[in-house]
Amino acid sequence: MLYYLFEYLEKHYQIPGAGLFQFISFRAAMAIILSLLISTIYGKRIILFLRKKQVGETVRDLGLEGQNEKAGTPTMGGLIIILSTLIPVLLVARLDNIYTILLIITTVWMGIIGFIDDYIKIFKKDKAGLQGKFKVLGQVGLGVIVGATLYFHPEVTVREELTNPVTQQEIIVNGPAEREFKSEEKSTKTTIPFVKNNEFDYADLISWISKDAKDYAWLIFIPLVIFIVTAVSNGANLTDGIDGLAAGSSAIIVLTLGIFAWVSGNIIFSDYLNIMYIPRVGEITVYIAAFVGSLVGFLWYNTYPAQVFMGDTGSLTIGGIIAVIAIAVRKELLIPVLCGVFMAEVLSVMLQVSYFKYTRKKFGEGRRIFLMSPLHHHYQKKGYHESKIVTRFWIIGIMLAIATIVTLKLR
Repeated sequence: MLYYLFEYLEKHYQIPGAGLFQFISFRAAMAIILSLLISTIYGKRIILFLRKKQVGETVRDLGLEGQNEKAGTPTMGGLIIILSTLIPVLLVARLDNIYTILLIITTVWMGIIGFIDDYIKIFKKDKAGLQGKFKVLGQVGLGVIVGATLYFHPEVTVREELTNPVTQQEIIVNGPAEREFKSEEKSTKTTIPFVKNNEFDYADLISWISKDAKDYAWLIFIPLVIFIVTAVSNGANLTDGIDGLAAGSSAIIVLTLGIFAWVSGNIIFSDYLNIMYIPRVGEITVYIAAFVGSLVGFLWYNTYPAQVFMGDTGSLTIGGIIAVIAIAVRKELLIPVLCGVFMAEVLSVMLQVSYFKYTRKKFGEGRRIFLMSPLHHHYQKKGYHESKIVTRFWIIGIMLAIATIVTLKLR
């Protein structure tokens, strides 16, 4: 809203400083400051409101030290993250940008699914919450919306080089030269990490049938988007098990994706780094800044000992947003590296359940690989304090983020 107001003021009244709102960097800075202020100042009021309404966590006895002390801690704290993200975005972002619109839809959509799940758990006294099939149906629905929009919307395009990249020797001899780019075009190309010619077109998976088969690449692309949205949102959900783990790990991931959005949406940076230039995607840097600020602000109350839990309202929303950003900046194939913490949590559950069923069928009794899953509970069972587990997972997340950023040049 403020973007359009100051655009109008600059155009008609030439007010000094109004032009600053044209710069993504300025609006991203505004967004992160606003989200931090909203989440830290008003977060306390939301926590008090949740406590007053007795929106407390029901803790299942897992035999973990200090677990019973958490009973009654307010949950649904994901509302803090959602509100402190959306308010700055509505104020300073360009609301006619298709990527921003998709992220707002994702936030509201997944927030509603998570809210219903938490509502059933707390007010209906049903520990199972929203039935799994309805939760997955909601995730699939979002995946269809996101996938169809990214595939069919005319503003979702890329611009590719018209000439081959110059070599380092040519730069030394002839000096730096600007590369020419084609006009914007629709594309299902993405980026493969650690590969020299690192672009891959999903249409190639179907083009072997015939030349016209490329027109049906959406049959590959949309199901892939559905899978990624579902997988990452469930990964974030499983990671939300101890104080500060999901919020801190997500902040690291989202900040990294912000770097990719910034360089991919800037023709100068994308030219220098020899990466895919995606027009208009740089605008989501504003959204990402607001989202990072809300996660960090939420950590103010969520670090050990937590004053509030995000619940499924927050965790499902976080995972959905991360998935959509990664797909929008064409870095979804980096998710296994960047979201390595989420992957480890999901795999620990899958391995635990599969091995238990296999051994029960073969030996007559179920055996376990981990003391408890997800993985963070395994370390709790081994006697590690929550804070130590969370800090070490954050460190691993930072290392994975660095490895992901390095793919910009290491091929």
